[in-house]
Amino acid sequence: MSVAAERLQLPLTRPNVLDLAPLYEVLRREAPIAPVTTPAGDPAWLVTRYDEVKQLLGDKRLGRSHPEPERASRITTAAVQDGPTGNYETEEADHKRMRRLLTPAFSAKRMRMLSGHVQELVDGYLDQLDAERATAPGGVVDLHTGLAFPLPVAVICRLLGVPESDREHFHALSERMASPGEGNEAHEARAEFSRYMVGLAEAKRREPGEDVISDLVRAQSEDETYDYDEMIRLCVGLLFAGHETTVNRIGLGVLFLMKHREQWEKLTADPDGRVDATVEEIMRLGAPGDLGLLRYAHTDLDVAGVTIRTGDAVILSINSANRDEGAYADAESFDPDRAERSHLGFGHGAHFCIGASLARTELRVVFKTLAQRTPGLRLAKDMDELPVRPTITGGVAELPVTW
Repeated sequence: MSVAAERLQLPLTRPNVLDLAPLYEVLRREAPIAPVTTPAGDPAWLVTRYDEVKQLLGDKRLGRSHPEPERASRITTAAVQDGPTGNYETEEADHKRMRRLLTPAFSAKRMRMLSGHVQELVDGYLDQLDAERATAPGGVVDLHTGLAFPLPVAVICRLLGVPESDREHFHALSERMASPGEGNEAHEARAEFSRYMVGLAEAKRREPGEDVISDLVRAQSEDETYDYDEMIRLCVGLLFAGHETTVNRIGLGVLFLMKHREQWEKLTADPDGRVDATVEEIMRLGAPGDLGLLRYAHTDLDVAGVTIRTGDAVILSINSANRDEGAYADAESFDPDRAERSHLGFGHGAHFCIGASLARTELRVVFKTLAQRTPGLRLAKDMDELPVRPTITGGVAELPVTW
């Protein structure tokens, strides 16, 4: 039976943390928009080919809200990207306001100014790992807990104004929110996260600082149309999304470079000249999570011969699109020198990731510094033995290395 005639069950099983399920290649060729059942048990459309994913990312007929939220398909039992968000009537206006408020904080200029702080953090984490390595059996240290996780958390917390003393609490809540387990634990964690954010927002209202949450609280107090609950949801989303992508891309980037040793050696030979291209290839090929971006049709639309009805759930597989043979030569190959440098790792169009400059800044500093300070870096465990994080965003749970 053709895959176009089946309703596939998500997630599709992937062979390892770096590669996608082979069925994605078949879908791109035979059924780039295919009916699927989500992990939550609901119907949806899965979009896998580059052209259609890019087109729909920029299509205003799709949104994150739903005309009848209680009837909307859910993508997962986790509390992140589980279902519709926002107000169906005001989504576009709300999104424009959010971009207007956040763009100054995440501008490329602001991120360049932040790069010195990121460098200090990376050097400090590597100093600590060096000290641990001196006494660790076999000189093995965990790059995930020692660098890949704490760096993005420290950076986004500083940018948003989260007290350093609260960061462990924030980490625990984030992990629980993204865990698609049984029961209501993920949603209870999100509720707890929201209560924490209400407390932090009120503290910023009393004593504002030079940070994003203070800016949002100030904007909400000055604009009667800016809903308080909407502001809290945005703060929670920024804290979660602001670190999760980078945590995973650091781990996956190290794995790609260790697997393709010749690319690591090129990077160590010329860190300044090669780090930008290396980071973009990591963003293209690194594929955390097994699902995609969830959208809902706000009207009937025909795409690639498929009719999507109003209210239908649409899952845009960025991971699959970035490996489309029609968009990239030798698409599965990790090649920073490839001619095709554009990718959809940060989305496209009006919803292009507002934190792209932040993620790029962190990744460039990390991989340039690793190449300069740890040219002998190597994995201390077989890649297939590395545990995967039990969250919808995936990635490795540990990264034992030595140098």
